[in-house]
This record gives sequence, C-alpha cells and structure tokens, in this order.
Amino acid sequence: MENHEFFMQRCLDLAIKGLGTTAPNPMVGAVLVYEGKIIGEGFTSPHGSSHAEVNAIHSVKDQSLFKKCTLYVSLEPCSHFGKTPPCSNLIIEKEIPRVVIGTEDTFSKVNGNGIRQLEENGVHIISRILQKECRDLNKRFFTFHEKKRPFITLKWAQSADGLMDKDREKSESKINWITQPETKNLVHLWRSQEMGILVGRKTIENDNPKLDVRLVNGRSPIRLILDPEAKIDLENWTHNQMERTLIFNTLKNEQSGKIEWIKMPHFNLNEILHECYKREIQSILVEGGAHTLNEFISTNLWDEARVLIGENKFNKGLKAPKIDQPFSKKEKINKDEIWFYTNDLKALHLL
Repeated sequence: MENHEFFMQRCLDLAIKGLGTTAPNPMVGAVLVYEGKIIGEGFTSPHGSSHAEVNAIHSVKDQSLFKKCTLYVSLEPCSHFGKTPPCSNLIIEKEIPRVVIGTEDTFSKVNGNGIRQLEENGVHIISRILQKECRDLNKRFFTFHEKKRPFITLKWAQSADGLMDKDREKSESKINWITQPETKNLVHLWRSQEMGILVGRKTIENDNPKLDVRLVNGRSPIRLILDPEAKIDLENWTHNQMERTLIFNTLKNEQSGKIEWIKMPHFNLNEILHECYKREIQSILVEGGAHTLNEFISTNLWDEARVLIGENKFNKGLKAPKIDQPFSKKEKINKDEIWFYTNDLKALHLL
C-alpha cells in the first residue's frame, strides 16, 4: 500500500517552489506514482502558465504507465477554463485511475466540481491527506476566497526599548535604521512573496521609500498608500513612478503614469481591503507607520505579524504597536530578533 502522507509531503515540497510567482493562482505540487515510485512530478508555473498536474503529467516519458498510476496533488484539480484548460480534463484524458488530494479548493469556480467531474468519469478519489498542511501552504489563497479580502501580514521594526523611530525635526526626512543589513535582505524577500505592500502617507514623506525588492530576485509588489486627503507630494517622492501604485483617498479618481488615485466614499480599512479584493490583490504586507499598523490591529484585520527587534535603544521617540498575545515563534538573525505572531482572534471580524 502506498504511503499517502509521504507522497503528499513531496507535493508540498514542490508546491512551495512557486511562492511569489503563482498568485493569484494557488501554489500546488503534484506527483505521479507507479508501483510505489515517483515517475513524474511538477508544481504550478508562474501565473498564466501550466498547473502542477499538467507539468507532472508532461514530465512522464512512458505515457502507457498512466493507466496504472496514482496522481497525488496538494489541491483539488481545477475543472474550469481560465488562462489554461481544466486539469481534470487532462487527468480523465490520460485515464489516470486514482487521484489523492490534499485539500478541496474552495474557490467558487472549483469548490468540489473537480472532484465531482473525476468521480463521474470513474476516477477513484482519496482526499484530505495532510489537509491542514495543504491549507496552510495556501493561506493567502484561501483567505482571499473565503473571507473576500487579502491575506494581511503586518511588519515593523522596533528598537530594543520598543520604539519605531527617533524623535524627528519637522524637516527631517530619512530612515532611522533599526536592524542589520541581513535582516533588510529578508524583508525584501518577504515583499517578493506578497502581491501588495501598504503604507500611510507619512511613511512616504518621512522615509522616501522605494518599497521594492531590489535586494532579491522576484516581483515587486503593488504599492498601496493610504492618503485620505490626497496630500502626498509626488515631487518629493523621488521613487513615485518606479512601480504600480494605488493611492486610496476621499477626493479623486485619477491616473498618472503608474500611479492611480482611488476615491473611497467611506475611508475605512474594510472598504479599502474590499477594493483590493475586487482588484485581485490576494495578499498585502503592511509596513506602517505606527498609526496605520495600529489601525489594522485595533480593527483585528490582520492574519500574521512579524516584528523585527534591533539591539540598540532610541530612549525617546515613537512607540511601536503592541500585539496583546504571545508570539508563536522567535528567530535570531545576527544581532536582530524576529517575533512572529498568528492572529488567534482573526475569526471574530467574520461573525
């Protein structure tokens, strides 16, 4: 008897290779097993290209083996036409008799239809193998489709005495670095894994940030800026045309190069996140500042948080946000610490 969990774990190991490239599609891994051995495998290609099942099937040289194979896949095969044809059709066409699935796909265009179509065509289905791990892998995808909003990760750096910034003169516009360069590289990696990066107007004015992924290979996120009164000074933001940018405000809808102003009749986080949902922005890294981060925390609109703690003290300055629950894990990078939080109360705002 095949070890279902062993082969499903291989699917997960393959799927994670698509992190930061597949969205808004999920990360999926697939393996084909013949007589207890993997003869083909694949993971989802960058958005718009082949899915994991297709890549796994195409990797097999001897296609006569399909009729005696088991296909393992971490997510229910799709059954609809999008940028690519349905994976379920190809599985049926190749006469693969057994499919083992990690978890169901709750996206409305799939949502059991892939399993139903396979079963109606004589394919034996086993499902919910390593289901928790398969759902955790695609936490962004499932949050987006089930909660109708992006997956929200909060991130900030704070000094050893809990401050985000030193006291500034009004004219002072520069970043007061808290963490080590190695940690900065990690933050750029995190940016490459999300579809959007969000800050408030004051962060743009104070730090003149690029908000890109220049220190790693990857795709820079869409820049999202909260500016209710449309006061942002684009002349002084020297990086304003670098990447696609959405400015949420209450005054105007306007387009200028890569920058789009989006007028919000009701300027609150729920409405802004709904607008991001409509634009298929599946995940957002919120980088502050303090007022913006506290707004997400106080409204309980967050899923994870990553707090970077430097070794130096500021003594006086801007207090960092605070999350009133224990961190789920802690890591050390050189002289810095990173505290990771998972929102234990994230279901409350869905009631």
